[in-house]
Amino acid sequence: MACESLKGLTLFLSYAILAAVLGMLQFGYNTGVINAPEVNIENFMKDVYKDRYGEDISDDSVKKLYSVAVSIFAIGGMLGGFSGGIIANRFGRKGGLLLNNVLGIVGACLMGCTKIAHSYEMLFFGRFIIGVNCGLNTSLVPMYISEIAPLNLRGGLGTVNQLAVTVGLLVSQVLGIEQILGTNEGWPVLLGLAVCPAILQLLLLPVCPESPRYLLITKQWEEEARKALRRLRASNQVEEDIEEMRAEERAQQAESRISMTELICSPTLRAPLVIGVVMQLSQQLSGINAVFYYSTNLFTSSGLTEESAKFATIGIGAIMVCMTLVSIPLMDRTGRRTLHLYGLGGMFIFSIFITISFLIKEFFGYVQEMIDWMSYLSVVSTLSFVVFFAVGPGSIPWMITAELFSQGPRPAAMSIAVLVNWMANFLVGIGFPSMKTSLENYTFLPFSAFLAIFWIFTYKKVPETKNKTFEEILALFRHGNDSRSSLRDSRLYGSMLNCVNALEGHIPPAESAALMVAEEKPHPDSFVFAAGSERSSGAPAQPERPPPPLPPPRFPNSGV
Repeated sequence: MACESLKGLTLFLSYAILAAVLGMLQFGYNTGVINAPEVNIENFMKDVYKDRYGEDISDDSVKKLYSVAVSIFAIGGMLGGFSGGIIANRFGRKGGLLLNNVLGIVGACLMGCTKIAHSYEMLFFGRFIIGVNCGLNTSLVPMYISEIAPLNLRGGLGTVNQLAVTVGLLVSQVLGIEQILGTNEGWPVLLGLAVCPAILQLLLLPVCPESPRYLLITKQWEEEARKALRRLRASNQVEEDIEEMRAEERAQQAESRISMTELICSPTLRAPLVIGVVMQLSQQLSGINAVFYYSTNLFTSSGLTEESAKFATIGIGAIMVCMTLVSIPLMDRTGRRTLHLYGLGGMFIFSIFITISFLIKEFFGYVQEMIDWMSYLSVVSTLSFVVFFAVGPGSIPWMITAELFSQGPRPAAMSIAVLVNWMANFLVGIGFPSMKTSLENYTFLPFSAFLAIFWIFTYKKVPETKNKTFEEILALFRHGNDSRSSLRDSRLYGSMLNCVNALEGHIPPAESAALMVAEEKPHPDSFVFAAGSERSSGAPAQPERPPPPLPPPRFPNSGV
């Protein structure tokens, strides 16, 4: 069973995955690195302000400056994530990642030189630049990995994205303790070490091939795509992969790309786009970034000493790594939807426990034994909250957005989804301190409400994508779109499916997939998209020949 599940995982594919996910390690490192040295950075800001203006800055103003340093990273991430589709189409997935490392090096150097320059503005600018770098990584890396991975490994290898994020978080948390770099002298070095993943990727990635899907479908370089596949699969038997890509190409042969406006306006693509966006929101509005950015402060307010709080934060990173490793084999065995439901449900339960621990500490604050016990409950609840995040919401939103779309709309869809992710990231980063001040012990209740909403949405709307090709996933949404249309269209859809089923065994699987995609023909005035075609509402269906090179045979009463 284990050997079967690892079929297709070659040494060179493993190397390519490792080189690519350094971008996600960069994202994880810079998400967590700002947490531990909070006090040191605030002291630096106080010193700079006093030297400039000859007076002390208020604690409230320092907190606001620090929250800018935290959240400006997400503003850069929005810009980078939104640009991901454009960069992916212009320079390729691999080419975009290589160019992106220039931003990583510049941003890390700016942050590392902040104290030398005696300027907290340089810290803000460095965090912004590294945010753009990480935003591009969150768009390009999942796209690249989903396009080079074999079908049976796509889920497990997609989870490696999250594993790299958690490793980056853990490394930043360990290096941030006072005994290593969490000091007034060491914190600029801690931030500047973000240069390491960028340099390492620049050294490792050039050996890797470009995405075969990008080469074949976007660039029309079939021989180059074959060479890339042979290297990744360590085999000359790549026709099955080529045929799957050709089927996807036939489904979107009328155009090579799709704009964001067309994507948003497409009735067939609207459902997967909404799912992709809500999945990204379920990751960020779950409250996990409140834990990542402010866990040290959260633990100290629950009764832990500052040193114990930093070690508890390291425990968060270690648990994230362990649970992500556990989820890798589960991803292709249990399924994306099931794991996401488990993750959201567990997070909902333990977010309630976190709130309860805060409330009991408030009511029994005069009893020292109760304070100690509540501190323990708060830490255990927070760690459990992180466990369930790693099981599902940590990795699945990045993966499923790339899986829900075929080659044409995928870059635009990834750009929109990643932009939404970073916007929510920014809102949590900038708003959590104020929310904590306003709501006090009830801080996590809004996150509990969001988690309940996302669980219901996932249960009712999100399809299972385990072991499905991009075209099979597309057919799920097309079927749903047809079922909401007229009865005649439903009969047409059923007739076409029956015809395709009747041909099963007589035509190759790739052609069968193409027939399923072609069952609904567009009105001449309607858009034609990569995911298929839609009829304009109220317009009569017009028979139309499917695009070459493999037109399906005509069937009576099928509309084809």
